[in-house]
Amino acid sequence: MSTANALSGRYVVAGIGSTAFGKLGLDTVSLNAMACREALADAGICKEEVDALFLKAPTSARESLYGQKVADAMGMQPRWGGAWDQGGAANVTLIAFAIMAIEAGQCEVALVSYADNPRSGAADFFGRPRGAEAPHGWFSAAAWYAMIHQRHIIEHATPPEAFGAVAIAARRHGAANPNAQLRKPITMNDYLASPMQIEPLHRDDCCLVSDGGGAVVIMSAQKAKDLRVPAPVPILGFGGGNTSVELQNRACLTTTEAVRSSRLAFDMAGVRPIDVDVAQIYDCFSVAVLMTLEDYGFCSKGSVYDFVRDGQIEFGGRLPINTSGGLLSETGMPGMQLIHEGVRQMRGSATLQVPGAKLCAISNQGGAMHTHATLLLGT
Repeated sequence: MSTANALSGRYVVAGIGSTAFGKLGLDTVSLNAMACREALADAGICKEEVDALFLKAPTSARESLYGQKVADAMGMQPRWGGAWDQGGAANVTLIAFAIMAIEAGQCEVALVSYADNPRSGAADFFGRPRGAEAPHGWFSAAAWYAMIHQRHIIEHATPPEAFGAVAIAARRHGAANPNAQLRKPITMNDYLASPMQIEPLHRDDCCLVSDGGGAVVIMSAQKAKDLRVPAPVPILGFGGGNTSVELQNRACLTTTEAVRSSRLAFDMAGVRPIDVDVAQIYDCFSVAVLMTLEDYGFCSKGSVYDFVRDGQIEFGGRLPINTSGGLLSETGMPGMQLIHEGVRQMRGSATLQVPGAKLCAISNQGGAMHTHATLLLGT
């Protein structure tokens, strides 16, 4: 076991909050404000304590000076803040930014928030043409992941049942979550019979399209003690990794910067993958889960089917993942819901609470595996 970094455990998630998920008919500024209000209430503090506001830019409706618009709507004037776009990796990345800003003495209490409304607004961004290859049919985020999915099959002879195991776990866990957008479990036969979206992607390999918002409050462990925060959760490690190479130009499609991101996080925390009790793995598409499990070191390349089969990633298995349903069942809102469920697991308050869980690994990922960020939470 490696030696933990000096930052490990010095910062906490002090509060979490979210809106409902689904088709809400609200603008993104309002959704952010609602989520932030819930997160502040969960932390037991008022907005006057907050001096930094970090936002993931809404994917489906880009706006200039978006961070300032949200701050103004909330009646806040933070010293530090703004909107950041790193796709679905931005939420964990912004938590890391908040920690570094506090460590540098630039602020003391940060809100990190994300909201979007593609279900009731415009989802055109997700189906847009992709560069020079668009005339040849290169459209939508699903096209990216269909190619990655196919390459994993070619390189590792990955059977359909491996991808199905991810979908089944998410849908089982989502069915137990009263706040999930999709609460309908499926069997392997259901998965295999579900229609193809873009071959070889089945419908149940693909995440939901959802409106919603989520936020977290970040501060030092000492500040949480001073403010008498009721249930702070220690942040043990974080890391990030990025590639600027477009998917069609990459030398390898089945290994990502999740390798670097996870190593940074595990080294900071002084732990290993075998120490993890529960994981919240970014599941925009089922192949992303399989590759992240491999890249994080939970299993070797090509052996992931043996790792996920027979309910081993379901509640009660050896590594339960996405215990509130993930992007495939709880909400397609990218990334923040995984952090929330990790916090609940470490607090012991999750609906499907993993008994004795003391370490949770969380992955966030953006683009076609262009960006990755890892967060480790403890008790």
